[in-house]
Amino acid sequence: MRGTNQTQDELFCTVSIESLIPADHPLRRIRRQADAALKRMESQFEKMYAKMGRPGVAPERLLRALLLQVLYGFQSERRLMTELQYNFALRWFVGLTMGEELWDVTVFTKNRGRFLTSDVAQEWLKSIVLEAREQNLLDEEHFSVDGTLIQAWASERSYQPKQNPPQPGQGTGRRGKLLKRDLYESGTDADARIFRKSFLQPWMLGYIGNLVSENRNGLIVASEVDLASKTSERTSALKLLARVRRLLRRRGRNKAMTVGADKAYHEWDFVNGVRDMQIEPHIGAYRCERVDMVGPEVRQTTAYQDSLRKRKWIERCFSWLKDEGRQRRTRFRGLRRVDWSFTFAAGVYNLLRMTRLSTSQ
Repeated sequence: MRGTNQTQDELFCTVSIESLIPADHPLRRIRRQADAALKRMESQFEKMYAKMGRPGVAPERLLRALLLQVLYGFQSERRLMTELQYNFALRWFVGLTMGEELWDVTVFTKNRGRFLTSDVAQEWLKSIVLEAREQNLLDEEHFSVDGTLIQAWASERSYQPKQNPPQPGQGTGRRGKLLKRDLYESGTDADARIFRKSFLQPWMLGYIGNLVSENRNGLIVASEVDLASKTSERTSALKLLARVRRLLRRRGRNKAMTVGADKAYHEWDFVNGVRDMQIEPHIGAYRCERVDMVGPEVRQTTAYQDSLRKRKWIERCFSWLKDEGRQRRTRFRGLRRVDWSFTFAAGVYNLLRMTRLSTSQ
């Protein structure tokens, strides 16, 4: 018997959104990891919101929605809200029911300032790192550092001379020398600087994204975006390593640590800085005649060879962040917003990596 092609709207719907998501759906494993990290941030969320007033959208839902934006590569929050309107898997991941209405897209804009003030992105990454530590996925002794150039959301044509440049002798260079960043700035993004990491790359307006990864599974343990300069990678790496050191000491750890890096970090300021933190530097050597700051004794050890071999794993993090994470060219302007977006995406990368590691075990 042929069925009818007529459609009649149902008066009531008794189907739960939970039953529509398959038990083996990848989003289920990612949400379990994300909820465990968000639970660690409850005290932080309590400080962000007032005790009285009209209830707003839960920050857990906002962060899970932003996680989906990074995960699926949605270009804007407006596109994200459109997908949440009819995709049941995404609605379930955020925490919405079948009949619950979506919030307005301007909620992201209003809460972004609150997230920036409370440094939610750093707390997000820290919570994920602590979850990875509890699952025994971290190497607490051996780390790697590196930096990459993030293209700014500004055109090179906006890089014009400043109206009120500093006087001679008051620049940011050595002995007050006026550098190009002292005389020029972008009219679109004042924090962006024109820079290139090597002679093979073109000049572009951008920032420097810095990461510290551990050498067991290649998870990101610290992240920061800094202004583009020749020394920003080394100074940011020292700050990130000190942050990791404090975190390990707070957890009752005081182990010997090593850090692997490429030849760009083979400078006295970085080598002396990590040694002051009781961290052994494993840095590649220049082929030209230059003072070896690491020493032949260290370079002949097995730990040094392992550090240089596993140091390349950090390139996987940058590859994912710049391609799938959409961080090759940032969508934001200003150092704080670019840093927030980059660090939050680093936490999403860890969640994906932890999900795959837990599945393979």
